[in-house]
Amino acid sequence: MSSVLIKNGLLFNRGLSFESDILIKDGRLEKIAPSIDISADIMIEAHGKWIMPGIIDDQVHFREPGLTYKASIFTESRAAVAGGTTSFMEMPNTKPSALTQDLLKQKYDIASKDAWCNYSFFMGASNNNLEEVLKTDGKNVCGIKIFMGSSTGDMLVDDAKALEALFSRVPILIATHCEDEMTIVNNMASYSKKIKEKMTADYHPIIRNVEACFKSSSFAVDLAKKHGTRLHVLHISTMQELALFNNDLPLKDKKITSEACVHHLYFNSKDYASLGNQIKCNPAIKDQEHGLEIFKALLDDRIDVIATDHAPHTWAEKEEIYINAPAGLPLVQHSLNIMLDFYWKGMISMEKIVEKMCHAPSDLFRIVDRGYLDEGAYADVIILDPTRSWKVNKANILYKCGWSPLEGMSMKGKVTTTIVNGKVVYQDGAFTQSGLGSRLQFDI
Repeated sequence: MSSVLIKNGLLFNRGLSFESDILIKDGRLEKIAPSIDISADIMIEAHGKWIMPGIIDDQVHFREPGLTYKASIFTESRAAVAGGTTSFMEMPNTKPSALTQDLLKQKYDIASKDAWCNYSFFMGASNNNLEEVLKTDGKNVCGIKIFMGSSTGDMLVDDAKALEALFSRVPILIATHCEDEMTIVNNMASYSKKIKEKMTADYHPIIRNVEACFKSSSFAVDLAKKHGTRLHVLHISTMQELALFNNDLPLKDKKITSEACVHHLYFNSKDYASLGNQIKCNPAIKDQEHGLEIFKALLDDRIDVIATDHAPHTWAEKEEIYINAPAGLPLVQHSLNIMLDFYWKGMISMEKIVEKMCHAPSDLFRIVDRGYLDEGAYADVIILDPTRSWKVNKANILYKCGWSPLEGMSMKGKVTTTIVNGKVVYQDGAFTQSGLGSRLQFDI
């Protein structure tokens, strides 16, 4: 395996930033020091650039198997490494849904050949697959996903007995999509068929409203407290839900944790006027006050990690009328740039970005030897040119769907190099090869 020497970069790790060299050997971070003067197979000059651990995105939808006309593990993990993500955790609502150990294994088999970066896949829960769920090995599967509210796919778990059994018997982390289904159904039912056909995306936060989110999230938290479950509540979208989480324990000791997604921080309900179905997602993007409060909770550690919920659909699907257009938007290539926009506005430090996108996902999921630039850890590293300005456009969007709600926006900061397991997989717009990622391991 080739050795890599990175020289003269500004390194961000464990709340500190300092100039350093990095020596990578045999897939690991061999040495980190102010000056390393030895030869290596690959030399990278990083003067004026920033070095950080690879991003760990704990929530993506890469659509394989069954929905590869939208995206695939190959295409979306390729986009991920171009944006600085070196590990992903993918959701089970594919076709077929990953509701058996065999179907889950099939996804791992695809990733072992096609993934550009490290990977894990959530085992899916349904109303009637508890025995399959209990076979999941938490040492090499990131967790169990429960849709406590319908979204893309047909995996809604709405049976009270099934939920009690899952929360009481599953020994590993449970991740939840929380929206109360009956609230959503009743909200939609209040509109006549004639009105529904004329509805636009700005109705989305009215249909999938604050009440739906809080009612479901609080129910999940109550179940977790009752049974001592490790619970991770995904994509918090309301300020009311923030009362369910605290910052009185170190992340490694928390049993109930939470996630914010970049789109709930970056967009708000006013953006439906210009972006429409492009930002239709579940849970819905809501009024600006919610995003601002979620951002505060991110800074004070009530919110634990930043993710994307990357969920691509074709442009033709997104052009359907509101009630028919699918929910979800593609983001994994641009998550770091969204957070850098907040950095340049003085709203968050680079050290905090690294904490929430790299360190915290590693700690929360107890990932083995990743998420930090520590000697001995796996060499998942990105190099960023902080001053390079560029614009998101069709030519540089790498998602298979070919579009982004960020299209036309100017960005400051560009990933120039991505290293996965000690191998340079992306450099200055060029890719090497897929299949270089590894299956994530967990210290449970």
